[in-house]
Amino acid sequence: MITSPGLPGDPPAEKKLARMIRVDHAGEYGARRIYQGQRAVLRHSDKAPLLAAMQAEEERHLNTFSALLAERRVRPTALLPLWHIAGFALGAATALLGERAAMACTVAVEEVIDAHYARQAGFLGAEEGELRETIEQFRAEEIAHRDIGLAHEAEKTPGYRVLSAVIKSGCRAAIALSEVF
Repeated sequence: MITSPGLPGDPPAEKKLARMIRVDHAGEYGARRIYQGQRAVLRHSDKAPLLAAMQAEEERHLNTFSALLAERRVRPTALLPLWHIAGFALGAATALLGERAAMACTVAVEEVIDAHYARQAGFLGAEEGELRETIEQFRAEEIAHRDIGLAHEAEKTPGYRVLSAVIKSGCRAAIALSEVF
């Protein structure tokens, strides 16, 4: 199941797996909503097809984790209604700041997800090889999204460091909350 032995008081491996699947489902749901918000604002931009392609990958990730929720009988986070609104708002707000800011949002989110998926893959043992492979594949696709954002001048966004730090903090908070609630 999980290779890391954990500490006294840590939840059992089954609960850790349920938390992983729950938070990954929530994260992919939020990512889809971010792209929906960006696309609503930038629908006539030359970035629209790029955003649509990245959203399609997030949809595939979401569908995978939705199936895992059902297969493993894991409840989704109770915070999905919040992530529905927050994800769209973050996407739309950054897109309103401009195409580079939308790309900066992608970079910040994907950097957090890269580290998150790397930690998860490191915890999974041989019995969860298929889940680990899925997470590693999705991680590679999220890294590609980050690289796309960087290639489209995300770092030239005015206030990039501050915007990135705020988005990353929000993502980390969303991960922590979705694991529990």
